[in-house]
Amino acid sequence: MKRFKRILERIVESILTVSGAVTTVTILLIIIFLFREGLGLFRSPAVEKGYALCVNSSNTVDHLNSHQIKEIFDYEIENWAELGGRDEAIEVFRFDEIFSRYTDEELGADYELLPDKLGEVITSSPGIIAFLPTQYLPQGMQGVKVLRSDRITPADFFGGRQWIPTATPAPQFGVLPLILGTLWVSIVAILIALPLGLGVAIYLSELAGQKMRKILKPTIELLAGIPSVVYGFFGLVVLVPLVQKTFGLPVGETGFTGSLILAIMALPTIITVAEDAMRSTPRAMREASLALGATHWQTIYKVIVPYAKSGISAAVVLGIGRAIGETMAVLMVTGNAAVMPRTLFEPLRTIPATIAAELGEAPAGGAHYQALFLLGCVLFFFTLLISVSAEAISKRNFNKGL
Repeated sequence: MKRFKRILERIVESILTVSGAVTTVTILLIIIFLFREGLGLFRSPAVEKGYALCVNSSNTVDHLNSHQIKEIFDYEIENWAELGGRDEAIEVFRFDEIFSRYTDEELGADYELLPDKLGEVITSSPGIIAFLPTQYLPQGMQGVKVLRSDRITPADFFGGRQWIPTATPAPQFGVLPLILGTLWVSIVAILIALPLGLGVAIYLSELAGQKMRKILKPTIELLAGIPSVVYGFFGLVVLVPLVQKTFGLPVGETGFTGSLILAIMALPTIITVAEDAMRSTPRAMREASLALGATHWQTIYKVIVPYAKSGISAAVVLGIGRAIGETMAVLMVTGNAAVMPRTLFEPLRTIPATIAAELGEAPAGGAHYQALFLLGCVLFFFTLLISVSAEAISKRNFNKGL
């Protein structure tokens, strides 16, 4: 019988070991896949895949970055002198304009003469910049020069102020407005949730009766299990009209509304963790404070709260983690506008909301697809930092208890 038990224990131990190894390898493979796809963005050209920019060979400009290309085709830059070239007006030419200049007969039955006609247009216009499919480039034609476009760089991604992945001919993948939107919404949510959560935690730990605590504690913990889409629907129906009416805004889908809904979602985590930390204060410390003549309130804010500050800090960190990683509720109430946030009372967009909204529409393997995976890498570092901070604070609290 003992031998059978030992065999059974070894089998269970082996199963648990294999299960742990498989889980670890799976997580590592997911992380590797995430970074492999994301970092592929920096190998993508600034110009849309399958297209190129051509200019007259007399043009002294040899290459352009993605921001310059966008400004040219948005008519914000209108002279080559602004780009280091000659003082000459820029003439923007898009591929479909060729069909208004030549008839189908002139272009050939199967458009076999199309590259030659495009070459004629470019050679006859010294200030032209033409956005053409690579299959119709006038290869080797005298008077035509293909511009060398830079690759998308980390500076373009992390320092860019515009997120326009569908812009033509140069998509913009500036993540700065998304990072700022995520941080603004999350930080304001914590500033709202922290005093409320701490107050409720003090009440449950030190002031509420046993019957009241037995009712409130499970109810608060139950709030953490409500799906985020339910919170988002509540925010859309209740908070959005309330914020719009209260502050006289044109729309109620703002960063502040997102902060409110995230604060509500973070409250159960903050309350539960902070209350457990306060209740772990040794009884001897409470009694010693009261024996020295301190009131109940003095004992709370001079003994209990300072002793539990590590647990309260962990509650704050976990609340921030919940706020930063939230997707659906924020997507529904913040207006989903990928612009640089100037105030909290304007629409904005967060990183998780961007991934959720755009991943299904991004062509697999394209620059947009890779940029969304790189957003996942940024979010991974945020959550990793939060997890490490929470672990360090928890260990500090544990060692202090010892």
